[in-house]
Amino acid sequence: MRPLDSAGAAEVPEPGLRLTEDAPQGAIEEPAAAEAAGTPGPGRCWLFGSSPCALCAPQAKKKAPCPGLGLFYTLLSAFLFSVASLFVKKVQDVHAVEISAFRCVFQMLVIIPCLIYRKTGFIGPKGQRIFLLLRGVLGSTAMILLYYAFQATSLADATVITFSSPVFTSIFACIFLKEKYSPWDGLFTVFTITGVILIVRPPFLFGASAAGRGESYSLHLKGTIAAVAHAVFAALTLVILRKMGKSVDYFLSIWYYVILGLLESIIVLFIIGEWSLPYCGLDRLFLILIGLFGLGGQVFLTKAIQIEKAGPVAIMKTMDVVFAFIFQIIFFHDVPTWWTVGGALCVIASSTGAAVRKWCQGSK
Repeated sequence: MRPLDSAGAAEVPEPGLRLTEDAPQGAIEEPAAAEAAGTPGPGRCWLFGSSPCALCAPQAKKKAPCPGLGLFYTLLSAFLFSVASLFVKKVQDVHAVEISAFRCVFQMLVIIPCLIYRKTGFIGPKGQRIFLLLRGVLGSTAMILLYYAFQATSLADATVITFSSPVFTSIFACIFLKEKYSPWDGLFTVFTITGVILIVRPPFLFGASAAGRGESYSLHLKGTIAAVAHAVFAALTLVILRKMGKSVDYFLSIWYYVILGLLESIIVLFIIGEWSLPYCGLDRLFLILIGLFGLGGQVFLTKAIQIEKAGPVAIMKTMDVVFAFIFQIIFFHDVPTWWTVGGALCVIASSTGAAVRKWCQGSK
């Protein structure tokens, strides 16, 4: 999940900015993982005692990892993030904002001991606090929108649309960071927009039959808009993370993410009047598993970024979409339409093309 998420381990690498060996493209759940790859902590993990943690282990010299291990970690990360998304879809009796609040609480229990152990404080460098605040607000908003998209539309549609984030990242990086926006970026943007249109299937383009689902289409449209908005906010978050660079500790950035995310979720819940404890024991279990699987996905994605090149990791990350299609068919008996498949291919082609291009540029 974007740190968790990333879920959030929402929590993902940086798709659209200049790709380095530290940060892959096209990951949905979490900008935080990309930060972690660049800023590992010293010493041993407070959680595992004598064993170094994937998030805070020192960069001691080790023998070369097993070939393909980084890609395996990426595949495992994609699976864990997809399972967490499945649980979000399954928890229909709890509002998406409330799920976000529970996730923030879970992650806070992990982050506070890490901050104390690393002695980084809870406020951050004076010149970076405004960026930390923006990172927290934008990142947590992206998380809420993503969870709403999972609940409002199909798992496959929401997952595919979130992969449009690299397009918005390239645009915002050009505007705010003065990075070059090349014709290739424009081509990838066209592919992404085409994919989203095929998924949404607006009636004025596809005829009245596309809107024949009545209320279900209205809900599908809301979920699609939420997924696109998530991609926009996630892209802005990634640009801010790039702006801060390595001057801010990874765990401090996540701290702002979870504390502001919790405050934002509580405020929104009181405004919309949706606050309620899950009455079903299964829903409570799902909420716990959302946090656990999201955190696990973040750990493995971080480890993959540390030992594997960004390009292959970004390409393997598209397995998120494959898992989303599989889970949608198995658990919801909802076979995606050919329009959705075509849209997914367009978006994945855009994300993969951008990753390969950045990878080739970085290899020169």
